[in-house]
Amino acid sequence: MEMKKRINMELRNRAPEEVTELVLDNCLCVNGEIEVLNDTFKELEFLSTANVELSSLAQLPSLNKLRNLELSDNIISGGLEVLAEKCPNLTYLNLSGNKIKDLSTVEALQNLKNLKRYEEEEEEEDEGGSELGEGEEVGLSYLMKEEIQVNKYSVINTLY
Repeated sequence: MEMKKRINMELRNRAPEEVTELVLDNCLCVNGEIEVLNDTFKELEFLSTANVELSSLAQLPSLNKLRNLELSDNIISGGLEVLAEKCPNLTYLNLSGNKIKDLSTVEALQNLKNLKRYEEEEEEEDEGGSELGEGEEVGLSYLMKEEIQVNKYSVINTLY
């Protein structure tokens, strides 16, 4: 199903400005970009676009109330700097399963001052022996000092 059709279906006879949650998983976006979603979705707090063949965030509208953004299993390889401008209040972001290859790509996320949670698929143990698991608050500074999983198959180790 195309993204445009899926958005219309998800609206369920509501105006876009009434929608707080939108799940567009597994639909098809045209040209690798978010389509039809626009600034009228001003109350949107949760957006999931997992596995939609998304390659660019350039067409992402300003979503000032957005707190949770699910972008897993797409083909995003860069352009993350737009998130700080368009979604300044993000507290949760999932980029697993994308084509991000190095840490410099995610450094733009440090401009997301409210980003607090990083959800990993499996719990890992850090050097101090504590477990880092689902729902634990983790800032980008922590991720840059430890390990960050930006692709299901590769973990980038920093030089710290």
